[in-house]
Amino acid sequence: MGEKKKKNASPMPAILNGSFCFPNGDKYEGEYTKNNNGILRNGYGIHRFSDGKVYEGAWKNDIMQGKGIMRFPNGSTYEGLFSGNAYHGNGIFAFPDGSKVKASFNSNKVTGYGEYVDTNNRIWEGTFTEKAAIGLQVRLEC
Repeated sequence: MGEKKKKNASPMPAILNGSFCFPNGDKYEGEYTKNNNGILRNGYGIHRFSDGKVYEGAWKNDIMQGKGIMRFPNGSTYEGLFSGNAYHGNGIFAFPDGSKVKASFNSNKVTGYGEYVDTNNRIWEGTFTEKAAIGLQVRLEC
């Protein structure tokens, strides 16, 4: 029997660390890789947007991908999973007044079963469909 030759896979580019400023005023500090097309954010990094938002977390091929946190200028935060630069997977969106939604997100929209914790720390649970949560019921603590 003949031996199959293994194709040489291209080596993984080295993870580098640095800071960059973008023409629109955004700033990035963290891990990146270089290839023939330029620089790609890969690994852990902090991206400060010119509009005041800050993303801190995982990057893959210049896309927010994996675990991270997005902080907004008004005090809101999203902490959880990202995919394709969007909230995607389990996460918590916290509002400036202290209330929060703990749920699954799909392309920045709340979907499926989740919890809403109000400003009095009451937990409401039920099914979310994008922005609506019709039929949430308060969880009774005995």
